Amino acid sequence: MIAIIDYGAGNIFSVKNALDYLGCENKLTAKKEDIIAADALILPGVGAFPWAMSELNKSGLVETVKEQARLKPFMGICLGMQLLFDKGNEFEECDGLGLVKGYVDKMDEPDLVIPHMGWNKLEINRDCPLFNGLGKDEFVYFVHSYKAFCEDENLYAYCEYGSKVPAVVGDGKYVYGCQFHPEKSGETGLKILKNFAELRT
Repeated sequence: MIAIIDYGAGNIFSVKNALDYLGCENKLTAKKEDIIAADALILPGVGAFPWAMSELNKSGLVETVKEQARLKPFMGICLGMQLLFDKGNEFEECDGLGLVKGYVDKMDEPDLVIPHMGWNKLEINRDCPLFNGLGKDEFVYFVHSYKAFCEDENLYAYCEYGSKVPAVVGDGKYVYGCQFHPEKSGETGLKILKNFAELRT
């Protein structure tokens, strides 16, 4: 069972609908016991980094999430991916979950429209199980104004939007993050979600 962590950050129902469509057993939950019992975890999210971390802290789930992310497949989506990093600089500096080394800051592309919104080609930097069965010209859907800055070893895929924008990151073990919305990225996104659902520890 995949636990979709519900801490009030939105975007949870579209993720659940995608997993339901794929036939993947899942549950929306804010309960520690469900998170501990789950086979895998998804942390969705839309909104601002400090607000989301505040909500996670209020929920009392932070330590449980960090502990379980080291034991089983874990995916952060959009803002959920950004929360994986050490720090975020959205409005103010704020500590993240510290599951992937790096930080999040505002996109600075003066000749391009921000927020970055729309379909972009997924450029593979390092192979990982989420990419099983993908072709060379896969496009995914982004909506964001902030991006991650991380080491190359943690960068699995990126897109080009003025510069390299991290699209898929990870810790080399169980933690993955998608800046784009796989649940809104057509067959490519569904394949990525299916690959995640099939991961085993």
